[in-house]
Amino acid sequence: MTVKVLVADDHSAIRDGLVMILNNAEGVQVVGEAADGAAAVRQARVLRPDVTLMDVRMPGTDGITATRQMLAEGLSEVLVLTTFDIDEYVDGALRAGAAGFLLKSVEADRLIEAVKLVAAGGGVLAPEVTRRVLTSFAANSREPAPTVPGLGDLTEREREVLACLGAGLSNAQIGTRLYIGETTVKTHVSRVLTKLDLRSRVQAAIIAQEHGLASGNGEAADLREPP
Repeated sequence: MTVKVLVADDHSAIRDGLVMILNNAEGVQVVGEAADGAAAVRQARVLRPDVTLMDVRMPGTDGITATRQMLAEGLSEVLVLTTFDIDEYVDGALRAGAAGFLLKSVEADRLIEAVKLVAAGGGVLAPEVTRRVLTSFAANSREPAPTVPGLGDLTEREREVLACLGAGLSNAQIGTRLYIGETTVKTHVSRVLTKLDLRSRVQAAIIAQEHGLASGNGEAADLREPP
């Protein structure tokens, strides 16, 4: 299966470089480019990419706004790729529903693996972001976790899947841990996101961490970085 990618960045040289890297990777094809968030949304409606590589700072509609719109319409998974490691951007991207957040300093092979992982239903965070998110979890653990509407409505199996998301597991890994097929995993993940009114599995992972559901054995686990 070929992963279809849309590249959204306002710098043409950066777009050219990303297109070259991705088109030279096995199993990946760039199907479109966009220079701003509004154009990315329009392209996604037509091209239906599996993954959109989204910059944050772009003229007109910014990447976070575009991400929120894409996820609301179910157009594409979004992997934010930016130069700026800023808390506001990290928080904004994850709350908007991005499946991951990477810096443009990422190595080419890691970028390719991240794109494939997101397309397969995974979530990825840059090492710098992972440490910051986990630090936030530790700080928040001293306070009662915020109430999440729908959490009590999850079935036992859906809670197990949520715990696996908190552990940073991919769909294949969840299937192995719970002895169920990958298609069944996707169905459960979709139901969890719907019941909790979430846009991405990264958001679900954050909730699992906040509520002490980070893994099946009750021990906290990191959100996984790209292999």
